[in-house]
Amino acid sequence: MTAETTEKTFPTPLGTVREEAQDCTRCDLYKNATQTVFGEGGGDARVVFVGEQPGDKEDIEGKPFVGPAGRLLDDILEEAGIDRKKTYVTNAVKHFKFEPRGKRRIHSKPNAGEIRACRWWLDQELTHIQPDLAVALGATAARALVGKQVPVMKQRGTVVESAEGIPVFITVHPSSLLRIPNDVDRRSARERFTEDMRKVKAMMKG
Repeated sequence: MTAETTEKTFPTPLGTVREEAQDCTRCDLYKNATQTVFGEGGGDARVVFVGEQPGDKEDIEGKPFVGPAGRLLDDILEEAGIDRKKTYVTNAVKHFKFEPRGKRRIHSKPNAGEIRACRWWLDQELTHIQPDLAVALGATAARALVGKQVPVMKQRGTVVESAEGIPVFITVHPSSLLRIPNDVDRRSARERFTEDMRKVKAMMKG
C-alpha cells in the first residue's frame, strides 16, 4: 500500500496509529511474525469486522483477510448486500502466531495475555472509526471486544456491548466454514453465515 493510498483510506489520527503499530512489541508475537498486520478500510466505515489474527498469507502481504477465509467473507458480504467500502476489517491480534512444521507455518490460537496486550490497538481502531456495529468473527474476537469469554455458538446472532459501548454482533469466523469436509454441511453453514451477514446489513445505519 502506498503512502498516498494510506492517506486516502485512513483519517490522519488512525493513519498515525497504523504507523505506530508497525513497531509494536507489546507481546512476544512480533519476534517471529513477518510484520504487524493492521486493519484496513474506510475511517468512516459503518461496520467493523474483527477476526482472530492474521494467517500465513496475511502475514506475508501485510493486509488482513486476503487469504481463503477473507475471500469467502468478501463473497458472502456481496451476497448479503453489504458494501465493502462501508466496512473495516481487522483482527483481535495483529501478529501471526504459528508453529513451524517443516516448511509450513501452522496457525496457533492466541492466548489471553496476547489478546489483552493487543486490545490497545483494537481500541484505537474502534475509537477513531466509531462504527454502528462491530462483528465478532469467532471466540477470540468476541473475547477481545467484550473483555471476557463468550460462548459463540450459544450467543450466535445476538448483540452484546464492547468496552467502548459499541454493539457487537456475535458469529463464527468464516474459516470455520472452510474446515467442514461434507459438501452438504458446508453449504448449510454458508447459508447460515450469509443470513448472519444479512442481519448485520439490517443493523447498519448508512
